[in-house]
Formats: sequence, C-alpha cells, structure tokens
Amino acid sequence: MSISAKQVKELRDKTGAGMMDCKKALTEANGDFEKAIEILRKKGASVAAKRAERSAEEGLVLTKVLEDNTGVMVEVNCETDFVAKSDDFVKFANTVLDTVVNEKPANLDELKALKAGDLTIADLLNETTGKVGEKVEISRFIIEAADNGVVVDYVHHGSKLGVLLRVDSVATGTDEMVSLAKDFAMQIAAMNPQYVSREVVPEDVVNKELEIYKEIAAKEGKPENILDKIAQGRLNKFFSEVCLVDQVSVKDNSKSVADFVKEFNAKNSAEAKVKLFHRFHLSDENK
Repeated sequence: MSISAKQVKELRDKTGAGMMDCKKALTEANGDFEKAIEILRKKGASVAAKRAERSAEEGLVLTKVLEDNTGVMVEVNCETDFVAKSDDFVKFANTVLDTVVNEKPANLDELKALKAGDLTIADLLNETTGKVGEKVEISRFIIEAADNGVVVDYVHHGSKLGVLLRVDSVATGTDEMVSLAKDFAMQIAAMNPQYVSREVVPEDVVNKELEIYKEIAAKEGKPENILDKIAQGRLNKFFSEVCLVDQVSVKDNSKSVADFVKEFNAKNSAEAKVKLFHRFHLSDENK
C-alpha cells in the first residue's frame, strides 16, 4: 500500500525516529500506526544490541536536592557530545533523574524495571538509542539523605561533572552552612579530593605512602634516625592534597576547608562535620 508523507510525519512526530525508518516501519506494518510504533521500538532494541560494544563516554550528570535534604545524582551516557545535547537524550536523562527522585530504586536493575509513563526505563533507553542512533546507557546513580544536616549539589557548566556533599550535625545556621557547603562542593569539583578527611584514608594506603617516603628520604642520603619524621611530614602534605578538609580552600587560600568548618561551629555553637561526598565525572568509572 502507498504510505503518505503525512503518515510518515505523524509517526516521526510521535516517535522521534528518522523519516526513512518511519516510512519503512509503516510499509512493513501496512499502514497500521500502532504496529509501526512497535516495529520502531523493536528496532530501537536492535540498535541498542548493535551498539552494545561501543564506548559511551559522553553524556550528562544531573542532580536534584529535595526539601527533605535528600540529594540525587545520575550519570547517563552516550557516544558523542552532539547527541548529549540533543532533545531526545536530554529528555531521557531527565526522565531517569525524576524516576530516581520519585521511586528511589536500590540499584540499576531496579531502576530499569520501573515505569515512566507507559514504558519502563529499559524500554525508554532502547527507544532513545533507536532515535539517536548511538549507544545510550545509565552508568550510575546515588541517593544521599541527611537526617540532621544538609545535602547540597553542584553541577559544573556543561553537566559533565557533578557533586553531592553531605554535612551532618547542622542544627543552627543552616542557610549559612548551605552556602559554605556549596563552596565545598565546588572545591570537590575543582580539586578532586579522594577522601573527606585523613581519618578515613585506609590504613594500607597510609602505610604504603610512609614506606615510599622513607625510601625516598633514604635514597636522598637522609640519616636513618630522622626517616620517620621526614616521612610523616611528607604524609601530611599528601593528606593536604587528597583529603577535602585538609585542602587549602579555593575561595580563600589562607584557610583550609577545615578552618571554615571550625569558624562556622564556633560562631553558631554547632558541631557541623563534613560527612561524605560523591563526585561523578563522565566515564570516570570506565577509566
């Protein structure tokens, strides 16, 4: 049967698929609109399978913090920056974020099984893959809540890097701490600390660093009796580089992040403590 341009356009508007794909689907479905949609959805799954081995290192990192101090961050990937900016991909990424916010799934499998409208997230993923013609995947998400504190987010320009930060024991001066915590989140984005504080650095990491520093000092000809002292001094420098609260503040290089927390606590008779953070940078987990 003959397929009209109007039918093709209507199917394209409905599905976002290419004109030729829409025409082929309508022809295969003998003009049956719903069957054509089903064919295109199956084609999306087929495209997804063909793209499965491709590398998806572009995409978006999106965040949302709710009034109850629950923060959510998701990373959704594709193959190219061009697709990452497309309406279809952006819509899908935001649907993923909203679904995590509303349903709070425990893991990726549970997320993909959830429905967003008439389709599951897994179906929408395949559908989006078919529309954009690239591998699309949901890499990770995190949900963080503070019962007695604040959660703040920060997304760097371009939505390729995001941060969630939690500060506990903030009973007073919350607005001031939110402002401070925003600065800390920007610090995390810029300086990429590995740990919140030296107290949480694994013992094996500390011991390995000390061993390396002592060996370096010995090779430099330093006396045996001061190797431990030299190594400890260099370990402190290591902490100042990899631990958030030990880092020099990017806002004021005369103070550390810990100094700002201490000043807040003294001013507000509080016991605020930077508890944890999550930093998503596109494709970090694949490197």
